[in-house]
Amino acid sequence: MNRIKTLFKTKCFYILLLAIVLCNCKSEPKHQFGSTISINTEDIQNGKLIFEQKCSHCHNFKQDAIGPNLSGITKEVSKEWIQEFIKNPFKMISKNDARAKTLHQKYKTFMPEFPDISEKEFDELLSYMNSYLKKEASSNKSLEDVLDNPIKDTLAYSETKARIEFVAQVPSSAKNSPLARINKLECITNSSRVFINDLRGAFYELKDNKPKLYTSISKYHDSFMHQPGLGTGFGSFAFHPDFAENGLFYTAHSEKPYKMKADFLLPDSIPVKLQWVIKEWKSKDPKSTVFEGSIRELLRIDFVTIMHGIQEITFNPHSSKNDSDYGMLYIGVGDGGSVAYGFSKIALHGGSQVWGTILRINPQGNNSDNGKYGVPKDNPFVNTNNKKREVWVYGLRNPNRICWNTEGQMYASDIGHNIVEEVNIIEPGKFYGWPIREGKFVVDPYGNQSLAYALPENDADFGATYPVIQYDHDDGSAISGGFFSNTAPFKGKYVFGDIPEGTVYVADLSKANTDQRNIKKINIVFKGKQTDFGQLTQKRRIDLRLGQDCDGNIYMFTKADGKIYKIVNE
Repeated sequence: MNRIKTLFKTKCFYILLLAIVLCNCKSEPKHQFGSTISINTEDIQNGKLIFEQKCSHCHNFKQDAIGPNLSGITKEVSKEWIQEFIKNPFKMISKNDARAKTLHQKYKTFMPEFPDISEKEFDELLSYMNSYLKKEASSNKSLEDVLDNPIKDTLAYSETKARIEFVAQVPSSAKNSPLARINKLECITNSSRVFINDLRGAFYELKDNKPKLYTSISKYHDSFMHQPGLGTGFGSFAFHPDFAENGLFYTAHSEKPYKMKADFLLPDSIPVKLQWVIKEWKSKDPKSTVFEGSIRELLRIDFVTIMHGIQEITFNPHSSKNDSDYGMLYIGVGDGGSVAYGFSKIALHGGSQVWGTILRINPQGNNSDNGKYGVPKDNPFVNTNNKKREVWVYGLRNPNRICWNTEGQMYASDIGHNIVEEVNIIEPGKFYGWPIREGKFVVDPYGNQSLAYALPENDADFGATYPVIQYDHDDGSAISGGFFSNTAPFKGKYVFGDIPEGTVYVADLSKANTDQRNIKKINIVFKGKQTDFGQLTQKRRIDLRLGQDCDGNIYMFTKADGKIYKIVNE
């Protein structure tokens, strides 16, 4: 996700380090850069731990990831400038520092400040980074063919505004922003009960607009892992459509690796950074406001990085007991950052593996390989050789939200790398392009994935299905998947957002088949005044997510301050 026009704002050092790549330092001659950095083995090892906690979800030393390839970076700029920028990038931009200002103008965003990083931590981090020599990512394509700004127009604003009202304040789970890593809001089917999770492990029910702790992942799982951020933790939850009778609900969370063997293993030569686990919880009393009951594991998946795990599990809320889809659990599985980190074959598997897919299972069945869940007989690859029976669709990078329209059509948002953010109509058995396509553009999975190329004349031979709508990084950074509103003023429209920017959009997907840019931005009105989530949170990174209750109302909530809002019709 190394951005062309705007960079994914995240708690790591990618803005700093790309600035380093772009600009020269004035404080000392370039040939001296890195000469005073410690090469002590212990410092390097300590720096590695710091890097893995703070930077690894954005950077590696092979090629561009969310941020730039960091190999050789300490030889290109002084450590004094790096340290000053880390502590307060906004201050440096305000002072018109040439490098900081150039970067901000190019990427239109700010890096969060890190004023509390100690001298020792900083020096150890540099020691680790300094151990890598410069290495450029190769590309199998000609740079002359690169599309400069593939989508040249920008999105306009809708005439209809979103009037929002404050709903609740979720308790802080950390001292610094993001205060509450609230990630998903959903109701129990056909009820007024609404729940929201914090990636750090807490699971709340909203009672009279106040969050009441229902349970916590960490209470039951000593290997639970929610650090570093950017996707780790309590990723998602879903209540069985018969929860009122059977008390069943499901969760996805990340754990430290190696304690238990995964059901879906990475090759032996590839390191495992963490595992994502799907659990079934059975409440003794479905009406209770506090969980008490039993838990069992359904499946476990290895991941090569801390990125792009499982941020979505869900049931089709529109299916009835007579439908084959009733009670089938959908699981959105990201590519695990495999492509960005040089393991493209993990994602480019043609449906033979689970990474970069949406899975569909019957949690109450037992015909899976591990005998803990069922594989529905109407899954598209259930009788196909060299395909995983659980796979519903494949070729997605980071499917972060799944929803259905009132006609029962399934949609999924997919967070892009560098070119576009997209929403796809999901139809069983289809390939959605990643990692050889991003949106309706060609990418090189073995080269520089930040570059976009036009589709070839024989594009149909590759069998890719393209998004129903897409936007590029002139208009946002990372899509926060949305829902079809069932209430005015956006009844029947798809409302979604952008995670770091906090922008809200609306799209009429009934017309989108003929216009992939059928998207408009939405102005926000709070307490009678037009505003935006930057003003409401007083933060430069918003971390916006959307949710929906059983009446079809759309909610918006921000990790930056842990507040929940609802769109209202005034």
